[in-house]
Amino acid sequence: MRTTYMAKPSEIERKWYVVDATDIALGRLSAVVASILRGKNKPTFTPNMDTGDNVIVINASKLKLTGRKFTDKLYQHHSNHPGGLKTTTAGELLTNNPVRLVEMSIKGMLPKNSLGHQQFLKLHVYADAEHKHEAQKPETLDITKLI
Repeated sequence: MRTTYMAKPSEIERKWYVVDATDIALGRLSAVVASILRGKNKPTFTPNMDTGDNVIVINASKLKLTGRKFTDKLYQHHSNHPGGLKTTTAGELLTNNPVRLVEMSIKGMLPKNSLGHQQFLKLHVYADAEHKHEAQKPETLDITKLI
């Protein structure tokens, strides 16, 4: 009888990847990065464990929004006070805070539990090409080949 492989915490190897978001659609970028954060690109993927790698996204301000998302896609939150609905377009977020736009997009593709939060903490997003993780010796990942 064959048994399904289940990863043990001592067997998990984590790598660091750098992804350049220049001229890549937001949804395509988010889907690939969320998959890497979960560990679905590894043969040792185990659904109930955090087997994913660390991902650094650079040039978040240079990604592109396809279609009419720049003006029509809305992000809303409420302050729980009367009349407290705040609305922001994706275009405003891309110009004012591109890091938050990428983080919200990727976080929405991760599990909604403590495991998803643990995986989200391995994401590091920067608006420009500079990042502070050179000591980890990250590998450059060309996601145009994965899309």
